Amino acid sequence: MPDFDSLVSEFTARAEEVSAVVRSVASLDAVLDYVVDLCVAKEACQWLLAGCEAPLSTKADNLCTTVAAKTIGAPGLSDELRAGLDQRCRDKGIQLTDRSLREHLGGIDVGLTIADVGIADTGTLVIDSSDEEIRLATMISEVHVAILPADKIVSTADDLAASLGEAMRRPGNFTAFITGASRTADIERVLAIGVHGPLALHILILDEGVPSLTG
Repeated sequence: MPDFDSLVSEFTARAEEVSAVVRSVASLDAVLDYVVDLCVAKEACQWLLAGCEAPLSTKADNLCTTVAAKTIGAPGLSDELRAGLDQRCRDKGIQLTDRSLREHLGGIDVGLTIADVGIADTGTLVIDSSDEEIRLATMISEVHVAILPADKIVSTADDLAASLGEAMRRPGNFTAFITGASRTADIERVLAIGVHGPLALHILILDEGVPSLTG
């Protein structure tokens, strides 16, 4: 059976092979700083800004100014984690939302979620997305950031057989397996990134011994 460090190393290597950005972080403060700094550094969500470069009426110009604000969607966080993220977002002028993500279907800059499991041999995240808000955060954001506790990494998907079988028996279960950013080659076999979901995936592997991350 692979040791702990080997699982982390293999997961990191496999995830990076499919263009995920993987970082090891030592604390929740480091996680929150990373997420906010990432949002600040990126351009405002381009899905919403399409056409704003053209000459527009005053009303349309005002709308473009509004949608240029950055948004982080972060459902399902613990109260402590959300409070820390909320304060950082306020300091940087970022809008934070953890509910009613359907109102942001035009695009969210950064979606933040907690991964339930990481599969080392494929670099795959497993996320219980039965809650629609979590599901949307992984699908309509331009950048998806997933927090993965290091002690939740397993060797192969076979290690999840029992827990997945139990999950599938729950009504309304929706378990997502996410490997890298969204990609497709349906059209003329040309690879396109971000067509069905985020343009980029960042995975923050959090050291052991952290408090509960979810609410």
